Amino acid sequence: MMGFHHFYQNKWRKLKTHLLESWLQGFRDFQFSSCLEWRCTYPLLEEAGLEIWALDVLGWGFSCLERLPLCDVASKREHLYQFWRSHIKKPMILVGPSLGAAVAIDFAFNHPEAVEKLVLIGASVYSEGTGNLAKLPRTVAYAGVSLLRSTPLRLLANFLAFDGISFRTRLDWTKVGRLHCLLPWWKDATVNFMISGGYNVSNQIKKVRQETLIIWGENDQIISSELAERLYCELPHASVHQIPGCGHLPHVEKPHHVVKLITDFVRVHCALRH
Repeated sequence: MMGFHHFYQNKWRKLKTHLLESWLQGFRDFQFSSCLEWRCTYPLLEEAGLEIWALDVLGWGFSCLERLPLCDVASKREHLYQFWRSHIKKPMILVGPSLGAAVAIDFAFNHPEAVEKLVLIGASVYSEGTGNLAKLPRTVAYAGVSLLRSTPLRLLANFLAFDGISFRTRLDWTKVGRLHCLLPWWKDATVNFMISGGYNVSNQIKKVRQETLIIWGENDQIISSELAERLYCELPHASVHQIPGCGHLPHVEKPHHVVKLITDFVRVHCALRH
């Protein structure tokens, strides 16, 4: 009887450890932000004279999903394409931070006519989709998603994401970063994406032909900065810039530095074109 109890106690401990690791992996690989992430950088880019569009990808951010559509990769890609086709209507410089970098690579690969250049920031592009999370029962998936939008876990993510900021600032950014999670359809959209399998773009990277600027925080605790070098080597036309004293989201933590890198990247391109 003791052996039976010990066996199942160990099995449960391993299961809990596996689920925790899976959810922490999921926290890294899901897009947990919104266009508010650009609240510091967007005005500076406008001041530099650039035409800027900040878009919440379907199912993320403040997307209006009263009639919940599919939120898988193909649906997100089509949503972005239709937005580009309706409003932008010319080749663009597509910027993607974190998992948004996978969105950008997927879009550039499938719609090269719409993308002139890429800017990838703290790129999460080497994960194999949502992994084991795609196999979870829906009840467990919903429970996990509820955990992922909780204030304690998001505050923990802020400690991992940012380097050397005050607790007061972390708390403020945590509140801003979870606003969109309070929308009534957020859990449904997130579970839909999770179960669909998510982004797996590692095989597309070497096929991307657009010139690419890679930006990385040297102290990134969420995505290893060593992957910046790997991404640089695998993209055919890339340059890489690491920002010292910076964590996972340079455009939030070091907006002036990121704006300079992007504007220089754009201006060099314009000079070469003329």
